[in-house]
Amino acid sequence: MQSSKASRFFEAVDQREFALCQSINRSLRFRPVHTYFQLVSRLGDGWFWYALILAIPVIRPEDGLAIALLMAATGLTCTLTYKLLKRWLIRERPFISFPSINCGTPPLDRYSFPSGHTLHAVCFNSFLAVLAPEIAWLLLPFTLSVAASRVVLGLHYPSDVAAGAMIGGSMGVLAAHSFADTFKTMFG
Repeated sequence: MQSSKASRFFEAVDQREFALCQSINRSLRFRPVHTYFQLVSRLGDGWFWYALILAIPVIRPEDGLAIALLMAATGLTCTLTYKLLKRWLIRERPFISFPSINCGTPPLDRYSFPSGHTLHAVCFNSFLAVLAPEIAWLLLPFTLSVAASRVVLGLHYPSDVAAGAMIGGSMGVLAAHSFADTFKTMFG
């Protein structure tokens, strides 16, 4: 059965990543660090991206509506992708597998692999790097903070974040390039 093979693989990887997770998670002892990453995590739940999607048509009147619509469609595709992968691969979160790792904020779902927050953040940042690079540069610190928050808050292993970044980056670039010609035709 596929999930048991994945479970055995993740158990071995979890043991290798435990010390790094625990070390990063210790930064929660510092109140400003905890507060910052909780806020970033909450905004990364979707609120920041929803606001950005609504703002893009105002920021870029010439093509912002098309970009916003494609971002919304890409975001839905990201959600389906990470939810299916989590259900299929079934990796427990670090704070569940290792009680010495503190959970810095409640998770949105049960499983860990891949990081959905990172997947969305990197997807949107990569997407905008192709279609609106001036916005992508401004978002990069937030995107990196979202990725870091996942490990700091004890919700993900570094490999969850790396996988989310690779999947999200690929999806963002693919979506942007697939529709770049359409944008040029529509708004060109």
